[in-house]
Amino acid sequence: MSISPVELDEPIIDEALHLATPWITLVWNDPVNLMSYVTYVFQSYFGYSKSKAEKLMMQVHEDGKSVVSTGSREEMERDVQAMHEYGLWATMAKADA
Repeated sequence: MSISPVELDEPIIDEALHLATPWITLVWNDPVNLMSYVTYVFQSYFGYSKSKAEKLMMQVHEDGKSVVSTGSREEMERDVQAMHEYGLWATMAKADA
């Protein structure tokens, strides 16, 4: 006796995996803030070393944007808000899975 597989109308989605997909905070280049100030913000808010903060700042300057943090949606909302309070342009997005 063999058991046939059962077809489902809808695929079963692992909601925990879907919700665990990280979010990112992007900081965008702007014509207002000095590169030294952006470096300072990354060091003081995120606690990055001077070399890491400068690397991220150069990505913002040369590529127009940089991913500065990764985490849960709530954490990224907090980081975006903080960047706005420092006067930087920032958004958040769902990270590529």
